[in-house]
Amino acid sequence: MPEISTPPACRVRPATLLDEAALGELDRATWSTLHAVMPRPQPPYAPFFDDRHRPEHFLVAETQDAAGGSRPAGYLRLVAPTPLACNSHVRQIQGLAVADRARGRGVARALLRAAFAAARDEGANRMTLRVLGHNTPARALYESEGFVVEGVLPGEFFLDGRYVDDVLMGRPLAP
Repeated sequence: MPEISTPPACRVRPATLLDEAALGELDRATWSTLHAVMPRPQPPYAPFFDDRHRPEHFLVAETQDAAGGSRPAGYLRLVAPTPLACNSHVRQIQGLAVADRARGRGVARALLRAAFAAARDEGANRMTLRVLGHNTPARALYESEGFVVEGVLPGEFFLDGRYVDDVLMGRPLAP
């Protein structure tokens, strides 16, 4: 996949095994019941990459740090939702995280647009995702990028003492 450079201070690239520590740290730092249904990670931490979460499933957004170097500011996991041939035209976002220091700077939008391009390059013509109903900022971002609500599983999760909907969203990947 070609590198995508939007916004100017952000570069999106495929993940590599060398990103393991930084992405694990980012994942733990951004954990919240706003988007996570799994319990908060506790030491000893599981590896970020494993048999089901391989580097080739992730896009990494890098921004410049104060010293002029770059470091991961966000990631997006993009996979086929099933191994079925009849479903091979679909890609699914199964995780998106942006570091607090990079929020509001277009990092998530750059990751989404890079995911659209990567999915198209793989022959996909449709993108789906699931988002928690109370995650208003994420839902607004997804809607601004062409996703629409295609289904709702009411009260699917019990988080922080309340039931939360699981919202299914999708969009076509027309060029």
